Order: sequence, then structure tokens, then C-alpha cells
Amino acid sequence: MEDEDAGPGGGGEASPPHHAAASGDRARDMAASPTSSRSVTQTVNGSHRFVIQGYSLAKGMGVGKHIASETFTVGGYQWAIYFYPDGKNPEDNSAYVSVFIALASEGTDVRALFELTLLDQSGKGKHKVHSHFDRSLESGPYTLKYRGSMWGYKRFFRRTALETSDFLKDDCLKINCTVGVVVSTMDYSRPHSIEVPESDIGYHFGTLLDTQEGVDVIFRVAGEEFHAHKLVLAARSSFFRSEFFDHESDEEKNEADVWNEIKEIVIDDMDPKVFRAVLHFIYRDNLVNDDELSASSSDCSIFDTLAGKLMAAADKYDLPRLRLLCESYLCKHISVNSVATTLALADQHHAMELKSVCLKFAAENLSAVIRTEGFDYLKDNCPSLQSEILRTVAGCEEQCSSGGKSQSVWAQLSDGGDTSGRRVRPRV
Repeated sequence: MEDEDAGPGGGGEASPPHHAAASGDRARDMAASPTSSRSVTQTVNGSHRFVIQGYSLAKGMGVGKHIASETFTVGGYQWAIYFYPDGKNPEDNSAYVSVFIALASEGTDVRALFELTLLDQSGKGKHKVHSHFDRSLESGPYTLKYRGSMWGYKRFFRRTALETSDFLKDDCLKINCTVGVVVSTMDYSRPHSIEVPESDIGYHFGTLLDTQEGVDVIFRVAGEEFHAHKLVLAARSSFFRSEFFDHESDEEKNEADVWNEIKEIVIDDMDPKVFRAVLHFIYRDNLVNDDELSASSSDCSIFDTLAGKLMAAADKYDLPRLRLLCESYLCKHISVNSVATTLALADQHHAMELKSVCLKFAAENLSAVIRTEGFDYLKDNCPSLQSEILRTVAGCEEQCSSGGKSQSVWAQLSDGGDTSGRRVRPRV
């Protein structure tokens, strides 16, 4: 009997094992989904208007010396406009005015587009425009290598022509500047992603306050009751933590647990609406709405406004974030008439950032501020703050003296002038 041909190896043709096929299926299942990415280069744009009042007085300050605008921020960098009344280039013999845009903050190889517009003040709309925007640039955007680098025109406008043109009106020039900082971002897709919403913990704690579920402390404020939770208050305020827990003995704590005691506290030095706003912040981590804050601000002293009283409460209950929120709100409403009393409020309740802003504002507008009732209040109640204002003025004078400022704050006071519009600072 003949043997059956088994082929090489004598075992016949073997079929692939079952587990190998399964492994191939898993490999196909685990193959990565296709991804993509896209580089996007664009500009972040911002504009600033520079008003130069008193052009004729600025002439003669010297070639290469300029008046600088306040700095403004675009694309994460600070910028300033430099105006040279006598020109920047000595070779031009003051025949032209020069205008430049300068990088005023730290930066390296900042790429940007620029536009300078000298405004026609006749209403005809015939502005003088130098722009990188809306046109092709052979070498790409301009690169500023470091802080102090500038782009602009040494021969921006011939002076004789400027002084007889519609660009100069009432001895005033207006220059618009637009900066477009070049930024590149990477836009890429992920095969799977899950959006996570913003935290809603404030909403849930606010609901806990509204429903009064599990409350264990009652505040009686001028005839009104407010229910709250000791643990929440203690977590937010060292004042309440000390009030509720630092002085309790173990025996008192056990008794409270057994009898589920609700603590009652009487507050007789605060308006109910102020305490309600304090609880709103503690539970929701924000201020009450602007309508409530502004409703009490129209015809009363800053000390009697809700924002002013809330700052006092923040100081009392050791709520630094609430105090800072109040500082930010009050800062937006500083005026010549309110700055002195706002300064007194800030000093009284340790609001250092607001105090600093008030001192600078008062120093810059001193001749107007000293004529207000608020300044009289400082004379009678906070004479030391008057001294701080004068020291701030002296500091401003010292900073500006090297810049060739034509008239000091003190000189403007003696002339009966008003420094409230002083925003232009000549610099060399």
C-alpha cells in the first residue's frame, strides 16, 4: 500500500490557526482614526486715537524729541505713538513732522501690520492714510526686534503744508493708529472629544441658600431673618470660622449634634440689603447685579452706597475677593467729584489697589479735585490723605520733569487751570 504524499515536512498543508485570524481582526479594530491639523496665521487688531492739543506750543522742543501717547495693548503687547513736532531726522532741518509706532513692552521679533491716519477735521473725509492693510507686502509684515523698535515715517508731513491744511484745527491734530499683531495658531481635530461646561458650583450653592435646606444658623438683621449654613460660611470666611468653631468646646459640639441646634446671631450694625449681598457673594462667588449696585449710587455719599457698604462688610468678615470685586466696581465710577471720598473709603477698609488708583487720579486732576466737597471732607476727616495726594503729585512731577513737560501741575494750579484733560506727556 502506497503512502499518501504529505508534501514537504510530511504533514500536509496546514491551515492558519484560528487565534491568528482573531489577532488580525483586533489590529484592524485598533487602527487609529485619521486626524488632521491646520495652521492659521492671522492678525489681532486694535486701534488707538492720539489727540495732540497745542501743536504750536510743541514746536521748537527739538529735533529727535517726541510727544508720546499713552500706551495701549494689542495682541498681548503694549504700543505707543510717537509724534516728533520738529522731525526725527536732523538732516531735514525741522521741515517735516515725524510719526512712529513703537513697541512699548518686552518682546522679540514681534511681527505686525500698521496703519497711521492723520484725520481731516474739515468733515470732507480726506484723511491722510499710510497702511499695510488691504495690500500685498512683498517682504511680509514688519518685524520689531525688541522693546523700543519703531515703524513710521521721518517725513510724515511737511510742516508748512500741515499748518495750512484741514488736518490742523484749533491748534489740534488727531492721529488714528491701527496695529495688527501677527499670530499663528494650530487648529487640529481629535477623533473623539468631550466638552466640559463651566463650573456651576456657584449655582448649586446658591440653590442651597435659596431653598434653605439643611440650614443651621439664623442671622437677625434689623428685623429680617437670613438662614445659612455654618460650614459654608466658615469655609469662605475666617471671621465666621472663628465665630462658629474656634471657641466651641467638645461638649458644646456634641450637644449641638444631639439636639440639632440652630444657632442664632443678631447683627445690629448692618443693613439687611448689605448682608443679603454678602451671603450672595459667599454662596455664588460674585456680586449682586449692577442694577442693585447702581440703584443706591445716584444721590448719596460713596459711604452710603451699596458698593461702599459692601466693601466695609468685606473688610469686617475677611472676604478679600469680595473687597477686590468692590474695588473693581468703584474704580470704574471714579470721577473728579467722587475721587476724594472714594480714597477715604479705600483707606478706611484697606482697599490698597483702589487707593492707589484714587491717588493717581487725584494727582492728575488736582486743580479740579481741590474744589470739590470731597476734598473738603479730607481736610476735616483725613488730613493725612491730603498729604499722600501731594506726595503723589510730587512723584508725578519728578517722573515728568525729565520728559520736558512744558507746565507743571503746580503751575497749572497757580494759573487756575484744569489738568483733567492732561494725557499727553512729552518725552525725550
